[in-house]
Amino acid sequence: MTNITHLLTRILALATLSVATLLAPAAHGQSGQKHTTISVPQPSDVPGKIQVLEFFAYSCPHCATMEPMVEAWVKTLPENVVFAGVPVAFNASMADLQKLYYTLDALDRLDLHPKVFDAIHKQRKRIYDAKAITDWAVEQGIDRAQFEAASILSASMPKWRAPTNWPKSTKLKARPAWRSMASTLPRLR
Repeated sequence: MTNITHLLTRILALATLSVATLLAPAAHGQSGQKHTTISVPQPSDVPGKIQVLEFFAYSCPHCATMEPMVEAWVKTLPENVVFAGVPVAFNASMADLQKLYYTLDALDRLDLHPKVFDAIHKQRKRIYDAKAITDWAVEQGIDRAQFEAASILSASMPKWRAPTNWPKSTKLKARPAWRSMASTLPRLR
């Protein structure tokens, strides 16, 4: 075997292993299973309905990639399923972005939720602290005084503080992640 043939054989083997390594997790995630059973069902905030919670962080590139798929999937949910986003803060530096979600919710402006991901991940805007976030919200057409008032109000709400502890209590190790407040969780695909 010549040196060139030997080198090409090694490159082909390395390429094959690389592709197999990359595709194996994707194939595993598409097993055709309709749901994942949760061993301990959680109580729902919405009586009589299944509540699906998406744990995400605006700074997470995977969450940003999943957002359009989640948005499309939510539109297909049956009447007995309620969906809610839950921003998580794995450390104190993420708290302002966590609060942003609840501020947009308080202002009935969750239509800007996907735009936050775009601002951070596509436009590369550094909206990580309260001032930069407020400036960004004003650019989106929200009145500064209204945004600041809603931000202060949302910071005092218990639901803003609770998700900080949820990663531990739900055994959440990464995001994006989904939890159902029922014994089954519908799959995205």
